[in-house]
Parts: sequence; C-alpha cells; structure tokens
Amino acid sequence: MHIETLKTFCDLIERGSFSKAAESNFISQSAVSQQVKMLERRFGRQLIERRQRKSIVPTEAGRQLYAECKEILERFHAIEHRLRSESEAIAGPSMKGTIRIATVYSVGLHELPPFVKQFLRAHPHVKVHVEYSRTDKVYEACRSNAIDIGIVALPLRKPDLEVIPFRQESLVMVCSPEHALAGRRRVSLRVLAGEEFVAFERDIPTRKTIDRILKDHQVEVNTVMEFDNIETIKRSVEVGIGISILPETVVRNEVRSGMLAALNFTEGEFTRPVGIIHRKGKVFSAAAAEFVRMLTAQTKEGAQAARD
Repeated sequence: MHIETLKTFCDLIERGSFSKAAESNFISQSAVSQQVKMLERRFGRQLIERRQRKSIVPTEAGRQLYAECKEILERFHAIEHRLRSESEAIAGPSMKGTIRIATVYSVGLHELPPFVKQFLRAHPHVKVHVEYSRTDKVYEACRSNAIDIGIVALPLRKPDLEVIPFRQESLVMVCSPEHALAGRRRVSLRVLAGEEFVAFERDIPTRKTIDRILKDHQVEVNTVMEFDNIETIKRSVEVGIGISILPETVVRNEVRSGMLAALNFTEGEFTRPVGIIHRKGKVFSAAAAEFVRMLTAQTKEGAQAARD
C-alpha cells in the first residue's frame, strides 16, 4: 500500500466525488475506484456507502480510516518538506511556507495583528492566513486539520487537543461616556446590580466567566441584549443601550478616542486566559513552529517582566 493511495482516499472523502479526487491526483476515475476497492479488500471493511448519491458518504470504517490517514499524510509531508528544503528548516528571511490560523474575533482583531506584522517583517516569504470565527468553529478546524493553530479565550482541555498558554487579558467594565459611572476610575461590582447589561451569548466561554464573576459577588444585572461578537457589543454600549464587561485590550482604541469609558474593579483584577490550541500530535512546518515560538516567547517575556 503506497502513500499515494492514502492521499487519493482522503481526497475522495474531502472532495466528495470520484472525478474531483481523480483530478487532484492526476489519475482516472477508474483508478480512484480501484484504489478504494483495494483498501476495502485489505481491511475487509466497506469504506464508502454504495448508494445513489451526488456526493461520497464514508461508512463508519471509512471515517476512521480517513482520520488516521490524515495524520499519517500530515507527518509524511512534514518530513518530506523538511528534508527537501533546508531553507524551510531554519529560521531566517529565506523561510517559506503558509501558516493557517483561526481565532476568535476579539483576539484576531486586537491581539494578533502586532505579532503577525512582526513575524512577516522577519520572514517576508511566509504567508499567514488568519480566519475569524466562533470558538466552537475554531475547535472544529483544529480537529479536522484545516488550520495549524487556533487562538481562543478560556481554552478547554480536550483529549485530542493541546493547549499552549498565550496571555492573560484584564476584564474591565465599559460604558458610554454619558453614563453616570463614566467619570470614575474604579467601580465595585456591587454597583452593577440592576444595571442594563449587554452580554455575550450564553454558549460563549467569556460569557460563562463573566456570569461566574457576577454570581460569586452576588450581583444580578439586567441583561437586555446578547451578541456573539465583541464588536457588536461595543457598538451597543457606545450608543447607551447598556454597560458590559469586556477585555481591556479590545476597547483600548475606543477609550482613547472618547467613544467608551473603561473602569477597573475595586475588588481586584479579573482576567480571562487566552491560549493557543492545536491538534494533539500535530507536526508543525518550520514556519508554523517559528510563529508559535514567537508568540510564546512574548508570553514568557511578559511574565518575567511582571515578576521583576
């Protein structure tokens, strides 16, 4: 059994048709069919459903084989790439490759850009592709190997994923400049009781953290709106619909321009962790490994500065 056969099978599952799989591998549709039958004979299991459907549907055995083959192919191509290109294996201006990143909006729009710019200045021949998505979609992309790394707030420990700490973001209360609390520098959580509140949707991890903070301090707010992204929350707070609790980094520009007011809490600093996630066993290209190294180096430097 050749590595090309495994690739053809994975392409068939991913692209959903014999013709597209044949096109991707520069072979005939008949050759694709023969390779699938060879795999079925080898494993003694039917791998795709033999029904009149427009697209290919794998059986349970087919899904299992696909998942294992993807990992084998990923490791093989990573080794092949390193061996064939010495310039890819060293960190320097000649490094080439593509890094695929998925991240939640708040991190992707406010935290990540400086790191991407710094990396591209050092490695101008590397392409960095960033997608913005909901947290659950970032996890799915990691599991399916559609991306190299994901960056999410409050990363969950999962058996099939690895988590690398990135940074801690301070949470602040935000309100419009016309709000009665806007003139203060600090505010007690107790003052928020009964206030109209613009929140994240309930399934978003940051919402669960904020709910826990309020509950721990026996504070009940009046949630008037719920949104799935941070930009919409900020716009709602700006026009006076309610107050909110958000990461300080994402409102920094609006505070500077006078569009929002941000207040720290008298009870102390509340934070949300941000982490880098990737599929367990993931073999990074040299470019992706260098990007992760740069992110974590910044984290270590920040932690050391805080200790000093």
